Amino acid sequence: MSPIEDHYPIAVLLVEDNPGDVRLAAEALRGSGMDYSLRVVSTGAEAMSYLMREGEFAAAPRPKLIILDLKLPAVDGFEILARIKGNDTFRRIPVTVLTSSGAATDIHRAYSFGANCYVVKPGDLDEYIRVLRSVLNFWVNVVELPHE
Repeated sequence: MSPIEDHYPIAVLLVEDNPGDVRLAAEALRGSGMDYSLRVVSTGAEAMSYLMREGEFAAAPRPKLIILDLKLPAVDGFEILARIKGNDTFRRIPVTVLTSSGAATDIHRAYSFGANCYVVKPGDLDEYIRVLRSVLNFWVNVVELPHE
């Protein structure tokens, strides 16, 4: 990471196809008190284009955190997770799976593909906001991540 990039807000990439969940995530992060920029893509293909800085994403900042839904159209979140964690350039970016599925098979599979944490979307709005803010706080303020 260059010293100039240190002055930019924390780039968070949200991979989510449900507009309602995008609004909830934006609301949760807006009140977090952290300096962040939320980038949203709605498909797995867009997520990979964003990370590869292709097309409309050519000037996209490298995310410090990826929040990934598993239930995506066409290329699902598991495939995107495998691609991220299988790529030397992206594998150290923390990926938080935020999904509606609490199925043990999905949890096991996500961790097998390299998820850094797995969070089931709370049904309650206040709890959803609290959980998402906690996730952001953990990855931004608690852990030490490698500098690129």
